[in-house]
Amino acid sequence: MAVEGLWRPPAVGRAKAAVLTVGPDATVTAADRDTGAIFSSAAFPTVRISDRVGSIPRNITFPDQSVFETSDNDTVDTLVRPHRKKNFGFIHGLERFHPRLVVLAALVVAFCFALYRFALPMLVEVAIVATPPVVPQLLSQGALASLDQTFFEPTKLSAERQKALTDQFTAIAALARGGNGVAAPAQVPPYTLNFRGGGSIGPNAFALPDGTVVLTDELVELAQDDEMVLGVLAHEIGHVDHQHSLRQLYRAAGVTALIMLIGGDIGSGTEDILVQGSALASLSYSRDAEAEADHYSVELMHKAGHDPAAIARFFELMRDKLGDKGENDFLSTHPATPERIAETKRYAEEIASRKK
Repeated sequence: MAVEGLWRPPAVGRAKAAVLTVGPDATVTAADRDTGAIFSSAAFPTVRISDRVGSIPRNITFPDQSVFETSDNDTVDTLVRPHRKKNFGFIHGLERFHPRLVVLAALVVAFCFALYRFALPMLVEVAIVATPPVVPQLLSQGALASLDQTFFEPTKLSAERQKALTDQFTAIAALARGGNGVAAPAQVPPYTLNFRGGGSIGPNAFALPDGTVVLTDELVELAQDDEMVLGVLAHEIGHVDHQHSLRQLYRAAGVTALIMLIGGDIGSGTEDILVQGSALASLSYSRDAEAEADHYSVELMHKAGHDPAAIARFFELMRDKLGDKGENDFLSTHPATPERIAETKRYAEEIASRKK
């Protein structure tokens, strides 16, 4: 049995048509395909045979550094198999042995999970420390512009109503601690209150990393008094103070980068969706972040002389009017409303008794 291919002399680029044979004595010979003249010949152990990788051509290198090249991988395998103690072509073996591919895929999944679970949070914290002030401003402007184009409508609240809420918001925002939790006026972010029609979002309020707080008309209409509205706004100030929005943006951007790393070229359309989705992802928080912002609302409202349990009363209103009565928060990114009501009331009583 012989295999056809090309033979190249050492350090010479021009190839010659040749055939390769392996004799009974394990001698590997490359000879001219037409005349039979021997080009190279050597004992099998002294010949280097490249591993099989799919349909990539194989190289058989002789001791004199001449090379025989062929794409007929099956025949090469048949020729050399009797003369090797073990199957060659480790990578090719992996390709054919599917259980190993399953293990390899599992290792890749585990590696990606480790990146997401452990490396990404650390990188997020490093990024927050190194973030200059202009970055939260640019991120917030982009996120608000995206929401204005896709969900929000112009507010229908009267100028007088807007001014009344803005004045009260400014008063409590002036007592905010600032990004690092230290009570210093110079460190208080320039909080601004913006009014929007909620559209499909409905009653809602959220904060962006630069201190931009957005309040929808529907939430103002849902609340029974301004104390509830202020309790919600204090909650959103808490997200800014603890940099929850910035953390979510960086985490979403990190997840986007991880998807692109795994998926490679995913197309400009998908990339735009992921990037824009990173901005919108900053509007949802983990259960711990929500609980932290609830406590912050209680503290800030008490400090400003307002009802510290106002946020709890708003949660009760949501439960009664919107039917948010879920008890199980195991699969939820936010604490269940009954849990939040109980914990916020408890903390409000604790703060009140602590200040007496």
